[in-house]
Amino acid sequence: MTDENPGESIYNDRGILSFWIMNKIYNENCLDTMSRMKDDFIDLTVTSPPYENLRTYNGYSFDFESIAKELYRVTKEGGVVVWVVGDATLKGSESGNSFRQALYFMECGFNLHDTMIYSKNSVPLTHNRYEQDFEYMFIFSKSKPKTFNAILIDKIYKDNRVNTSMKRDKKGNFSKGFRSDKKQKIKGNIWRYSVGGGISTKDKIAFKHPAIFPEKLVNDHIISWSNEGDLVYDCFMGSGTTAKMSILNKRNYIGSEISEEYVDIANKRIKQYKIQYSLLWIK
Repeated sequence: MTDENPGESIYNDRGILSFWIMNKIYNENCLDTMSRMKDDFIDLTVTSPPYENLRTYNGYSFDFESIAKELYRVTKEGGVVVWVVGDATLKGSESGNSFRQALYFMECGFNLHDTMIYSKNSVPLTHNRYEQDFEYMFIFSKSKPKTFNAILIDKIYKDNRVNTSMKRDKKGNFSKGFRSDKKQKIKGNIWRYSVGGGISTKDKIAFKHPAIFPEKLVNDHIISWSNEGDLVYDCFMGSGTTAKMSILNKRNYIGSEISEEYVDIANKRIKQYKIQYSLLWIK
């Protein structure tokens, strides 16, 4: 495929993409993009469907079930799909669509490798329920994940327990004793990120999109489930966060975005990073 002729196959006769064709955001329905991909093609997908109204987005509509089926077809054995989604609250009741989507991914053949939580600063509510301050991050894998680069965090106490023994200081006063040997452990599956202007990203242009990914969230998933040189896909590219974080982590990317306005925003946002990326990769 080229910019001038978007209808050509995006891989050549040997099944190999050229550099610039891979690292591109296609202004089209993701089903059209995936229809030109061969089977077992993508290492990692990181995406979030248009909020709750998966079937209505700037006047466009999406066929969720077809998208899930195609994601299964184009994902490599051992590949992962990170599906970030929340539920709308209608008349005091949550829709439950996130669970229905997760179950359908499993019907398509994916394993539900993990149900992670994206915790964020909440929006104050005025009705009789607790504030909604999380979304689901469903981790679907095609067989066992081939890559897991665990994010490690420091733990202060051995075996993650507090030593409740007492110790006496030089003045004879008693206090609880704490272990001083710091070790690391794998980060838990509840990830907290602050969101908002100047926090989710420093790229001001990104906020022309109504719902941007925190860059750190995308970064953490990319480094967890892929390796340098792998191919990362986002079927709802939006403001280009997945593309940017793929570039900065030396991954290739492909994006689909049906809104021409958002494609323009994303391309302007990642232009400087894409130039940097080309200098690193083109020999």
